[in-house]
Parts: sequence; structure tokens; C-alpha cells
Amino acid sequence: MMWPDCRLLDLLKIKLPIVQAPMAGASGSAMAIATSNAGGLGSLPCAMLNIEAMYSEIGIIRQQTNKPVNVNFFVHQEPSQDLKKQKSWMASLSKYYSEFELNEIEQKTSNGRAPFSNDTCEFIEDTKPEVVSFHFGLPKKELMDRVKAIGCIVMSSATTVDEARWLEARGCDVIIAQGYEAGGHRAMFLSNDINTQIGSMALIPQISDAVTVPVIAAGGIADGRGVAAAFSLGASGVQVGTPYLLTKEALVNDLHRKALKNSKSDDTALTNIFTGRPARGIMNRVMAEIGPISSKTPDFPLSGTALTPLKIAAEEKGLSDFSSLWSGQAASLAYETSSADFTKDLARDALKRMGSLV
Repeated sequence: MMWPDCRLLDLLKIKLPIVQAPMAGASGSAMAIATSNAGGLGSLPCAMLNIEAMYSEIGIIRQQTNKPVNVNFFVHQEPSQDLKKQKSWMASLSKYYSEFELNEIEQKTSNGRAPFSNDTCEFIEDTKPEVVSFHFGLPKKELMDRVKAIGCIVMSSATTVDEARWLEARGCDVIIAQGYEAGGHRAMFLSNDINTQIGSMALIPQISDAVTVPVIAAGGIADGRGVAAAFSLGASGVQVGTPYLLTKEALVNDLHRKALKNSKSDDTALTNIFTGRPARGIMNRVMAEIGPISSKTPDFPLSGTALTPLKIAAEEKGLSDFSSLWSGQAASLAYETSSADFTKDLARDALKRMGSLV
């Protein structure tokens, strides 16, 4: 059986309509290589990499695959320094610092997540990846024009129909429809109102009807049933994240893997505690006790600075009480395997299920 919509395959020049989600801090070159070589689109998250690391990772990728690859960036606004809010946030965590006998730290104005800039645009111009994707909108027009001039396919995530229309109007070639079920950061950028966020079943067909470019479904997709449903709803492909976190190429630690393997459908929640923006993760102690949503967090991505010492201290004791255990709502469907095998299994299962519906 053939895929019912081949627009994404033809545009990206890939064999399988499966995009491995770029998961900053949790995936790298190894996962991207394995996925691309298996026929999908491997992704390299660059939001937490410096320029030297970006060049190193893309160099490794080019040595081990000649298949298309996606390079991903955040396009958030640099945070303003609000000392009053930072002190209030530290005060919220002071009892935990006392518990672990830690000295309170001075809040920084950066937390290792830099937005797309002239320097990263020069990296794109130099390395010329086939696909460039963005999270939290699109970069400034002059930077966007430079990326498009290279010939890169540009993708970005939309969490509402308005965001999808906004992205298409500004030159986005592919829209990733991110449903409420998705793990990690919500891509929302036109509004901060979490009530605007809807599930994949409602979002995908509405975005597919609203734009003319191919749509990739994301959020809650972990097996062939999800892929088949996405195509039925009008998507041309899927982006999958959480199941890849249990592959051997994932960079997550044993505590995160254990949490994923033990996760149930109702174990996740949206929280802003770890970075200052809403993101879905598995519930843990700090989310339960001061969140999951707190009005005291500094602007993205600064809130994580104060949590880092607590995370390190707790993990040394075998605890994930202060760790960001990113996960979507379908983690219980994931299993341990390799990225290549998962990509092929997902495609095979999807085609089988779509064939049975004909």
C-alpha cells in the first residue's frame, strides 16, 4: 500500500512520512542519523548547543548519512532581568535548598537556550541543511529571508489555527500541528493563554483545512493507529517524540527512562516550573508541591537556573524530584528499541492499519 498523501515525502525527499521530534538535551546526532537512514527525517535540536557543538554534530551527521536532516532552533525573545521576580522564585525554592544543604545561588540572565540569531543563521548558510525548523514562531524577516535564500525547507509548529495561518503567510513551507497531548514545550507564540490549546483530533483537521502547505501531526502519536488517524484527519506526515526517548540513541538518563517506562496516561501535566514556559512532563515532587503552573517563575528560560542545583543533588540520591521528565500523553505505548527500528516499525504498522481500513 502507498501512503495516502505524498506531498511531504516529495517535498522533503524522504521515504517515510515520519519526523523524529527535535528534543533539546534529549536527542542528538546519533538519533538523527539513525532516523534519516531508516527513511524518516532525523532532527538535530540546536537550542541548547553553542556554535562549536552545532558544527561538530552536523559534521558527524554528514559523515554517517547522505539523507535529508532537520536542524531545529528556538525563536523566543531574550528574557528581561526581573530581580524582584527572581528573588521571589528563589524564595519559593529555599526550603528545598535547606533540605539538601545547598547554598542559594545568584540568578543568571541565561540558561543555555539561545534564540535563533545572526550567528546561527551563518551556521545554516555554511552547512546548508535540507530542512530548518523553528519553535515558538519564526525568526525576524531578515533572518527568515536568508534561510529561505539558501533553499532550506522551513517548518514551524502551530498550536492553533491562527498560528498556522500566521506561519504560512510568512513563508513557512510545512506546518507542524502540535496537539495538547504533546510532550515538551508548547510551541504557542501568538497567545500565552493555555486555554487556547486543543487536542490533536480537533487541531489537525482544522489546520489542514486552513492552510495550503503540508501539515505534520504531532502530539499523542506513538504507534500505527496514531499515524493512520493523523492521515485520516488531513495530515501529510507525523512528528513523534516521546517514543524516541526510550530508544538506545536517546540522551536521557536512567531516572527519566524509568519514569517513562512506568508512566500511565494520566501521569503528565503542563508545567512552567522548569523553564518559565508551559511544557508537558511526568508529574514529580516539585511539580506537585509548587505547581504545576506557578505565577512566580522568571521569564523563559531562566527559572531552570535555580532548579539545576536541586536537580543534581536529588539525582545523586537516585531521585527525579526536580528533574524535567518531558513526556507526551502516550508514553505507555512506547517501548525500548533503536531509533531505526522504531521508525520502520511505526511506518509498517501504520500502513498495515490504513490498508485494513480501505
